[in-house]
Amino acid sequence: MSNKMNSPLSGIIPPLVTPLLDNDVLDIEGLEKLIEHLIDGRVHALFVLGTTGEAQSLSYKLRVEMIKNTCRIVNGRLPVLVCISDTSIIESVNLARIAADNGADAVVSAPPYYFASGQPELAEFYEDLVPQLPLPLFLYNMPTHTKVNFAPATIRRIAEDFRVIGFKDSSANTVYFQSVMYAMKDRPDFAMFVGPEEITGEAVLLGAHGGINGGANMFPKLYVSLYNAARERNMEELLRLQKIVMQISSTIYTVGQHGSSYLKGLKTVLSLLGICNDFVASPFHRFEKPERDKVRKALENLDLNLVLK
Repeated sequence: MSNKMNSPLSGIIPPLVTPLLDNDVLDIEGLEKLIEHLIDGRVHALFVLGTTGEAQSLSYKLRVEMIKNTCRIVNGRLPVLVCISDTSIIESVNLARIAADNGADAVVSAPPYYFASGQPELAEFYEDLVPQLPLPLFLYNMPTHTKVNFAPATIRRIAEDFRVIGFKDSSANTVYFQSVMYAMKDRPDFAMFVGPEEITGEAVLLGAHGGINGGANMFPKLYVSLYNAARERNMEELLRLQKIVMQISSTIYTVGQHGSSYLKGLKTVLSLLGICNDFVASPFHRFEKPERDKVRKALENLDLNLVLK
């Protein structure tokens, strides 16, 4: 593990959006602005090519460009985690090697998502994958997208290899998350993160190490403050910030009628803030003016003094 990445890693780790100019052109100026915005917001690490980064909609060429440019811009100032999820173990290993060669600190992997694996097969997949990786690994639970849920006992089995250093859960199932934490209770070095920002505060109160929260792309200081309030058991501040998080969740993320609304809303806000382009990779398209106006109104209704302080 790199000397700039604590064990266990903790805090707020934005899953970077991938700023695009079109389906196969990275918005490099936008990426630079976004990363500086996040570093200024005091986030604790960066996570590229996750769900919020639209990785599975991007060409391998573009994924490589995203890894190289992110590592170049960050230049060692923060740990960089790279998602290597793929249906092909060969492609996962290839991305991991590119991540290592460019100075990333760890990789992240969700289960292969076409053939649904049984739990023994899932464990065997990672027992095959991990020895081939040049970097430590975080497991990534995203059952809505992969059709597979890591059983707590499977995580425990995979993490018998100490190169497996953490877990990100995007199931939004807090009972499940607590059961994984309980299964891993004798591994204090094993980092536990939640994806959904709406439950990050409560998860940290109950022992999680932080959140990999998409909203931190827009308002990093808000989510860092939420994490700090939970870690410090400052309930009054935590409740105040939680209301803002829920306002964002129930307005900006719900403008459209489909599951893509979260991503489109997030990218629209980043463009309204002057940070990066709002182009969304195929098969989706950015919001048109009516939805964009709704997002603008939702943004104006946020008390940005509270969000950004």
